[in-house]
Amino acid sequence: MEVTVVGAGLVGCLLACFLARRGHQVAVYERRQDPRVAGADRGRSINLAISERGIDALRRLDLDGEVLARAIPMPGRMMHAVDGSLTFQPYSADGTHAINSISRADLNHKLLDAAEKHDGVTVHFGHRVEADLPPGAVVIGADGAHSAVRAKLQAQPGVDFSQSYLDYGYKELSIPPRDGDYAMDPGALHIWPRGRSMMIALPNPDRSFTCTLFWPHETFAQLGTPEEIEAYFAEHYPDAHLPTLTADFRANPVGHLVTMRCAPWHACVGESTVGLIGDAAHAIVPFYGQGANCGFEDCVELDRCLDETADDFPAALARFERRRTDTDVIARLALDNFVEMRDKVGSKAFLAGKRLEHVLERALPGRYVSRYELVSFSTTPYSQVERRVARQRGFAAAAGLGAAALAALLVRRLRSG
Repeated sequence: MEVTVVGAGLVGCLLACFLARRGHQVAVYERRQDPRVAGADRGRSINLAISERGIDALRRLDLDGEVLARAIPMPGRMMHAVDGSLTFQPYSADGTHAINSISRADLNHKLLDAAEKHDGVTVHFGHRVEADLPPGAVVIGADGAHSAVRAKLQAQPGVDFSQSYLDYGYKELSIPPRDGDYAMDPGALHIWPRGRSMMIALPNPDRSFTCTLFWPHETFAQLGTPEEIEAYFAEHYPDAHLPTLTADFRANPVGHLVTMRCAPWHACVGESTVGLIGDAAHAIVPFYGQGANCGFEDCVELDRCLDETADDFPAALARFERRRTDTDVIARLALDNFVEMRDKVGSKAFLAGKRLEHVLERALPGRYVSRYELVSFSTTPYSQVERRVARQRGFAAAAGLGAAALAALLVRRLRSG
């Protein structure tokens, strides 16, 4: 089968590898020039947190070792208070699980190299989808949240589309090495929670950190002069080592945060079967670190559906869409986690709750697992995660009431005796 993949980003390249392994001839079309030559767009290289869902997809293609060799494990969060005090929160009860920081550009380069190693894959850079879709019996749009392929589908009768923007933007900054070493602990995802806004930082192999501001658009608009920028950061992020702050802040663009939904994800357009995958089908905000992981899991599921349908692409794409309704769940969880990260992670009540959750995990191994662990360190479908967490909370509440009743009974007996 001749298959056209539109988009040579992370998901498009990984999908090309899966399809080529199945023996298909794959043509990948990308509107950008080759990023390995042209370099990453300034301010758009936000680090990824690759976890089990993404690693599972890479593992199936024997790419996990090569990718993780350039990644930095982060077994927990480090919260930075305004007064400079630090609080570390491990992601798992035993401290053994970690998410992995990796540069988006670096990972894209590796996946491009991996795709081009397949004899059946050709990549065409500098090609835009405009009046017509590129040729192919099957065309799959892996071209991101603002997908040109999805725009073609939207022109078909019966295709629904919605988008919801946060009133927040993001901007990239950089923390360079200090005295030749990391300026902070590289074994953590650093968070500066500040109520309605936050800054995060993820480590890089060159001992720098990539920082991202998540602020209301109005806050970005208020800071114009170098003096205003420096004063604001001195007040809100006094312990952040940002020697190039003013230059980075003024030069790097403000990105937008959007959740997008489309239905259906596939249709016949002319003589081609057209489908969507990754952000083109279900863009989510980045606050659970699941955007790339979810897109990679899409590739695994589509590959599984092709197995089950003997590479009947229309049937496989229909089955794939039915199974990936889970993406609505992770879209909602990502929005919820934004509130948690910016408002709650630094509070004593939140930290006490996390400690209690870890106590339950150690006391009931395998029976009680936190939502974060199920999302980040398993391949349990997102919808099943929600159902399991609800059952666990009911069990924990019942156990707590039972323990309280038993304690009260013992106290009464002691008093009466």
